[in-house]
Amino acid sequence: MPKIIMSQHDSIRAVEWKDNHLVLLDQRKLPHNEQYVQLYGAEDTAEAIRNMVVRGAPAIGIAAAYAMVMAARKSYKQYPGDWRVRLDAEKDLLMNSRPTAVNLMWALQRMSSALDSIESDPESPLLELAQRIHQEDIEANYLMGELGSALIPRSHGVLTHCNTGSLATGGYGTALGVIRSAYSNGKIEHVYADETRPWWQGSRLTAWELVKDKIPAHLLCEGAAASLMRQGKVSWVIVGSDRIAANGDVANKIGTYSLAVNARYHGVKFMVVAPTSTIDMKTLTGNDIPIEERAPEEILNVGNQRIAALQAQAWNPAFDVTPASLVDAIVTEKGVVERPTAEKMAALMAL
Repeated sequence: MPKIIMSQHDSIRAVEWKDNHLVLLDQRKLPHNEQYVQLYGAEDTAEAIRNMVVRGAPAIGIAAAYAMVMAARKSYKQYPGDWRVRLDAEKDLLMNSRPTAVNLMWALQRMSSALDSIESDPESPLLELAQRIHQEDIEANYLMGELGSALIPRSHGVLTHCNTGSLATGGYGTALGVIRSAYSNGKIEHVYADETRPWWQGSRLTAWELVKDKIPAHLLCEGAAASLMRQGKVSWVIVGSDRIAANGDVANKIGTYSLAVNARYHGVKFMVVAPTSTIDMKTLTGNDIPIEERAPEEILNVGNQRIAALQAQAWNPAFDVTPASLVDAIVTEKGVVERPTAEKMAALMAL
């Protein structure tokens, strides 16, 4: 795969194809251990997606695309006369690994559609397509970085939530890509990152990326965001998305909705950065987006340590939906939609 030359403040790649298999930086081990997981099939890749070895909608899609390559190799070698049927079962396994991230379905559908023109061994053409999906994502992130940066006046700070950087994408990042570009362009002096409980993507991952790329940052609890805005320390909240509905409603990591409400009250702008593969025109509104609910133990425990009372119960939605009316701009590789509506989203997707 031809590689983009990494610019300043871009030193991390978490999803890679090496020799004949997929290699993932295990995000559960960060920030203290940089360990890599070697994957050789759809089953172990689906498990890695489900168990958060890899996370972030674009990165999940890319990992699934490479998993389809490995699944095709296995199916063709073991069942040369029946490999398409066997491959469909592997695809379904991947499809069900995380239900909210539309990039997963998008990547798998793109890989499946390519099979229509393949008559013999599918491994080589599918690998070429998976690498193209990976490269296109990085290129889109660089473009979105510049488009989003152009919206930001010279400012002292921005706030972000969850992790939307190189760890969540093919490289560079969506919202964090905008932050990287804006910092390189002298637009941003400081980044504030929510811890993002219960998986701590902000403290474990975003802070790690920012430190690694020498961008000044502070962590804060989600509950401190409103006070930060009230003090006038941020002019933009910049987040990513796992699925955007046809009307511009945005599903993202739990806690995003409250940031949008607080931002509107305090006069802080709210930006969503995501490739068009995240936009699901078949999902009319945010009410139609399936919201993954994860195990209550993720809230009741921190790691293996129980922190809640033994009889306590927990509600653990992984995502929430921010209405389009609270979004100032959606930044994609095709362009920027300000104050999104169904009509504006349709016009973007028609480009």
